[in-house]
Amino acid sequence: MNDMMKWERFTPAERLARFSFYLCAVALFMWSVRTVEVIPEFLYDAPAQVQDLFNRMWPLDLAYYPVGLHVPLMETLHIATLGTLLAIVLAVPVGLMGANNITKMPLLNWLAKLILVSSRTVNSLVWALLFVAMFGPGALAGAVAIGFRSVGFCGKLIAEALEEAKEGPVEALKAAGAPWPTVLLKGYWPQVAPAFWGILLFRWDINVRESAVIGLVGAGGIGMALDTALNLFEWDRVGVILLCIFTIVILAEIFVTNIRKRII
Repeated sequence: MNDMMKWERFTPAERLARFSFYLCAVALFMWSVRTVEVIPEFLYDAPAQVQDLFNRMWPLDLAYYPVGLHVPLMETLHIATLGTLLAIVLAVPVGLMGANNITKMPLLNWLAKLILVSSRTVNSLVWALLFVAMFGPGALAGAVAIGFRSVGFCGKLIAEALEEAKEGPVEALKAAGAPWPTVLLKGYWPQVAPAFWGILLFRWDINVRESAVIGLVGAGGIGMALDTALNLFEWDRVGVILLCIFTIVILAEIFVTNIRKRII
């Protein structure tokens, strides 16, 4: 009687590949630890330093909000809103150019992908530094930086939504002799409208958070107040600023969630 075949979950080649992957992961982790040069003394002392930092922040200087934080906080929301609108204005034509089923010229498709990748590759802080150097410190540099950073995100998702649209209504409009603008508005727009509004709201929510950070490099908003308070070691005001940022991010998340439920 033949011996019963032994069932194995992985083949020898798969086990070797898994072992090689784990070995490489451990080696990369150890290499990274050596590269970042972790100082054990600072690591052990971190809990005490964090506790000391929170002790300095308490009690919060709540009287500072109406005097020095309300205007920068509103400016942060304006930067996020204007930056998102700028991104949508720029992302729609780039998304149309990047959708293979709409623009059937490979050169234009690659150009659109290059624009989208370039926008996403450069961090928002780097964009902010560039535009602060061009326009000077302030909300204008922040809004433009947020807009250019968001083009890649919005344009890529718009292009993907267009490529996933059903061709039936589009072909019917073309067969009826409808002009190209009508095909876009009647054939594609009803299908991509939910995705478009979702992209707009989701990106605005992200930009509210990013606009609070780019102020650290002079691009306006509450980040500039945070940078000033940190430089002057005004920890009670730093605590108020962090509380404001946390609150506005939570409120933006609630707002976006409710709007998405109503219009999508």
